[in-house]
Amino acid sequence: MSSKGRLIVFSSPSGAGKTTLITRLRKDYPELEFSISATTRTPRGIEKDGVEYFFLSETEFEEKTKKDEFAEFKTVYGNLYGTLRSFINKSLKEGKNIIFDVDVQGGLAIKEKYPNDVVMIFIYPPSLEDLKERLELRGTDSKETIEKRLKFAKIEMEKMKEYSYNIENYSVEEAYIELKRILSAEGIIKFK
Repeated sequence: MSSKGRLIVFSSPSGAGKTTLITRLRKDYPELEFSISATTRTPRGIEKDGVEYFFLSETEFEEKTKKDEFAEFKTVYGNLYGTLRSFINKSLKEGKNIIFDVDVQGGLAIKEKYPNDVVMIFIYPPSLEDLKERLELRGTDSKETIEKRLKFAKIEMEKMKEYSYNIENYSVEEAYIELKRILSAEGIIKFK
């Protein structure tokens, strides 16, 4: 395995199975770490600074933005979220392989700043109709939200050619095997 860490960036349309694959990967390969984002939202429950998130005030976040200290950032439901370059740089130097679960915009921003350290993986559904069925089966979104997600999915899937690897998730088992093969070929994990 490589002594220098790598950044493993996952992106996909909502409902394509990315979270399921990441969860399984983290369970089978606990040495892979998950990126810790910075946020302006307040901690929930027993969340600790530097564990679940780096909690920042809006002023601190904006100051770091002005100093280009984020690899990527965005606003979600009125709160700012971003990945600190200092976190990435420290992880790479320590030889850690870090998993990122980000949207296409965030993934491409990380790729632009760390082109030699990143493995870009896009998870996609067999079809938009299949994706619609998955979103409906989840039962968590309104029809309007599902329609918005499907429109956004089309836009995201146009960008998947900018990713190193594209995995069609028609079967979680097959997609997971393909994912492990990719990460093994990249020298990040040993295939189990």
